[in-house]
Amino acid sequence: MWSVVGVLAILVAATAWVGIRAVLAKGELEQAVPLAKAVKTQVVGGDLAAADRSAAGLRTHAAAAASLTGDPVWRVFELVPFVRPNLVAVRGIAASTDQIATGAVTPLVHLAGKLTPAQFKPVGGVIDVQPLIDAQPEIRVADDVLESANSRLKELDTAQTLGVVAHAVEQMRPVVAEASATVDAARRAADLLPIMLGADGPRNYLVLFQNNAEPRATGGNPGAVALIGTDKGKVSMLQQASTSDFKEFPEPVLPLPLETRGIYGDITGKYLQDVNLTPRFPLSAELAREMWHQRFGTEVNGVLSIDPVALGYLLGATGPVTLEDGTVLNADNAVSTLLSDVYARFPDPAAQNVYFAAAAEAVFNRVASGDFKPEALLAALTKAGSEHRVLVWSADIAEQGLLGGTTLTGDLPASNADATRFGVYVNDATGSKMGYYLHADYSIGQQQCREDGRPLIGLNVTLRNTAPADAAQSLSTYVTGGGTYGVTPGDIRVTVSVYAPQGSIYQSATRDGAPLAPQTASDGGYPVTHFEVEIKPGQTTQIDIATLGNPHGSEVLGVDSTPGVHTSETKPVEIRCDYPLK
Repeated sequence: MWSVVGVLAILVAATAWVGIRAVLAKGELEQAVPLAKAVKTQVVGGDLAAADRSAAGLRTHAAAAASLTGDPVWRVFELVPFVRPNLVAVRGIAASTDQIATGAVTPLVHLAGKLTPAQFKPVGGVIDVQPLIDAQPEIRVADDVLESANSRLKELDTAQTLGVVAHAVEQMRPVVAEASATVDAARRAADLLPIMLGADGPRNYLVLFQNNAEPRATGGNPGAVALIGTDKGKVSMLQQASTSDFKEFPEPVLPLPLETRGIYGDITGKYLQDVNLTPRFPLSAELAREMWHQRFGTEVNGVLSIDPVALGYLLGATGPVTLEDGTVLNADNAVSTLLSDVYARFPDPAAQNVYFAAAAEAVFNRVASGDFKPEALLAALTKAGSEHRVLVWSADIAEQGLLGGTTLTGDLPASNADATRFGVYVNDATGSKMGYYLHADYSIGQQQCREDGRPLIGLNVTLRNTAPADAAQSLSTYVTGGGTYGVTPGDIRVTVSVYAPQGSIYQSATRDGAPLAPQTASDGGYPVTHFEVEIKPGQTTQIDIATLGNPHGSEVLGVDSTPGVHTSETKPVEIRCDYPLK
């Protein structure tokens, strides 16, 4: 009997031990949370001494929580079936917090004291890349720690935990995931930027200036191009050219994928202005690189792309620039000046190209001078990148791998457990610059209508032509196309390619409620719905496309689309099981 009593006493004591330690661990974690938020605020605000103190406090509380939940008694109680999920989850939270506080927050706060945006301002046209090279080891350690903590939290099973425990895990997951993604991006930048800026030797890059007034899948007609060189952090404009310098190549300059030829035609590989009919920017970049090589003999290390909207963002950071003709180009007028006014001022395409080159060089020189606020420039580049207005491709496979998964690659949309993504890409079929008046918006939703688990996904593509009613008379023939390709002057004719997620199945389509018979194809395993529409001045048209998604796909839906003159908006929409045949 005394043995039984002794065992019971030990069990009671052990249970109390675990319970008390759980309460204490909860208190430590609750004190750690505000400190973690404070570190972020203090680093952003530049108060690094306060950030260091907060980080030290965070480490103390996180270590205490990990210690309280990691002793042998706690581990033994994890063997008890109904208790196990809760104890494992709490230990996972505590261990992840301790891991992040020690292995990520501390080195990142230390780096914040050594790396500031001001260090990367060009001085005499040269960017000092050594601080970034020196920071690489610490950034890599922090990235590895956050990736490990993120994986640990993803693996925690909260299906059978108490609500308060499940809530804590669900709150922590997105915070750590966002931090992991941010530091991962910093790691890639730290590894890639010094190389691209010529730390290991001179580099050459081809820059495509995409003109959104004549839409192409990745933005617009790359009518103006430039060659820039980098060497030990110095960036130089070496050469400028335009599409008029590139005549039609008799055959595609590189073998085109059969799918690209079938959907977009051989012209994708024969004309510089058509290399980005395909939404696959890596393919466009390879074609442009080879065209430049065949035309000028220079083999570039990579291809960059930017559009006038992004230039406007940059001008918001650098301030206005004055062109040789006295034109003041600023954040407010860059788009209208470069994509509309220029055609009224310079009817001759050759004069337009000269003007585009002058504008690009002026902005480049301002950035190279270092006469700007680096924080503002970084914010402008981030915004442009998030809208796919800045794209980067490297001819080096390893360097291209560092770009993988970022918004800069211009790859086809990737669906995963976090989101199901469609791609909607627009190409001009008017033979003009009417894209300035094109507005495109999207709405998307899904409904479970089938027993096999495949959701019905409805995508609405709304296109508007905001050209004036008298566009045929008030706009130049160069802008309207003058009916050269059979399009009524003032109308906008475009082809639209909708890329559904791999494994999904096209169902049906309508335009303004009437049946639409699009071309269907496949590109790299993506089902493609391809159609052409013509829109009159003042007209709005809506295309509804129904697709069967993958079973058990993400409930989060998104749309990647051609960046136009006007920023597109994507909204959620409720659909019925008879969509789109309402």
